[in-house]
Amino acid sequence: MSEISTRTIAIIGFGEAGSILGADLAATGREVLAYDILLDSAASREALQDRARAAKVRLGDSSSAAIRGAALVISAVTASSAAEVAAEAARTIRPGQVFLDINSVSPATKRGNAHLIEASGADYVEAAVMAPVPPQRLKVPMLLGGRRAAEMAQALVQLGMNASAIADRIGVASAVKMCRSIMIKGIEALTLECLLAARRFGAEQEVLASLNATYPRMGWLEGMPDYLVSRVAEHGRRRAAEMREVASTLADVQLEPTMALATAARQDWLIDVMNAAGVGYQPHEPFSWRALADALSREQR
Repeated sequence: MSEISTRTIAIIGFGEAGSILGADLAATGREVLAYDILLDSAASREALQDRARAAKVRLGDSSSAAIRGAALVISAVTASSAAEVAAEAARTIRPGQVFLDINSVSPATKRGNAHLIEASGADYVEAAVMAPVPPQRLKVPMLLGGRRAAEMAQALVQLGMNASAIADRIGVASAVKMCRSIMIKGIEALTLECLLAARRFGAEQEVLASLNATYPRMGWLEGMPDYLVSRVAEHGRRRAAEMREVASTLADVQLEPTMALATAARQDWLIDVMNAAGVGYQPHEPFSWRALADALSREQR
């Protein structure tokens, strides 16, 4: 079996995670190609092209054009698009290429994606991204699974990434991610619901003081509430889709996904009411959960 090559890398999905990884990988001297479905829209094409130029990443006209000459293909799309992208990649990818699936989807979805890719003769490795990409960028921790997970981890570490192989079968790494998301995204949704209610009662100071007394290391009187609510305000739709993948994961092991589905509903709800109120998340401005709560409260009166 040949050594995994990273000389040329294709990234399918040039959103937040894909564009950060693309820029950092290009900075290592690798040739990086990318494709994103937003290229097909005149309204979003120019901004995407500007981002790619700044990252020194070359854009392909289609996913197949980006994949065709790449040694390593990284899929970094939304949870709802992951299976479709794998199916499309399977029509182009060939033996000798490796497909690294970093999407937040269920173990069953990852196994289905692996079946599609491996049927073409290429290799498939799953990755679970265990933290938000922006702060740590290329150093964001990833857990890998699959027959070639150990070799892939070694290749990624040589690129400056933080990758660890934890299983030689598909599904274990994504199960870790899905189970963790029940807690992490659940805390975000609970914080959102708790603080919006407390603000409307004029009780948020007392609520936060009580939370801080119970969990003093979490930063309830500092930046933690703004951070937790901001994650939903910025990425609620995408996170809701991931939580529905979590629900599928739980259903596969005969567990009722009560909390996962409730979390998804609350994340979707915030984006819906923000859109109805004409309130958008501003990524380059300081975020205030109180300001968001007040804007929504005014709209709903």
